[in-house]
Amino acid sequence: MLELNAATVFSPAIDEHLAVIRQIQAQLPLIERIAREMTRAALAGSTVFWFGNGGSAADSQHLAAEFIGRFRRERRGLPSIALTTDTSALTAIANDYGYENVFRRQIEALCAAGDVAVGISTSGNSQNVCAGLRAAREAGAFTVAMTGAGGGALASIAHAALCIPAKDTARIQEGHILCGHMLCDWVELAVCAESASAHRNEQE
Repeated sequence: MLELNAATVFSPAIDEHLAVIRQIQAQLPLIERIAREMTRAALAGSTVFWFGNGGSAADSQHLAAEFIGRFRRERRGLPSIALTTDTSALTAIANDYGYENVFRRQIEALCAAGDVAVGISTSGNSQNVCAGLRAAREAGAFTVAMTGAGGGALASIAHAALCIPAKDTARIQEGHILCGHMLCDWVELAVCAESASAHRNEQE
């Protein structure tokens, strides 16, 4: 029987986490591309949508809140919606159209050209996330897949597929939230810089 202690449970988790996070370094150009698209949307008043199931639903709500509230700096709120929070919409759509359509239907109603849509799925194969991202692409949004190793079906739908190099769900989710925070930081810095520039121009 495995003896439970820090060395057998915690240390391997930390080692695995660090190994995965270090590998994300290779995807920085892709993350920058996503950040620039989110910045473009934010400066234009367009919306960033987030959606996923389970832990990915929680990540969606977390990251949308960082946009609407703030990450580190005082600035205006940025339009962002987690499609996982409206229980009336979710249950009505699931009841009438099936659970695989809970995100697609909301995207169809809310998403427009110029927006950014982020579908989060650790496997990359969640049917409802794939359907939502496909609808967003058809609407003219820039689409982002946040997945695990291999990318699954979601990676082939998105304009940009950020695939965390791991197969363990926990490690993938940890990579997702790090990347999400980096995106929030970039967008917030860009928005603050734009606001400061506009303020200087008004004073000249």
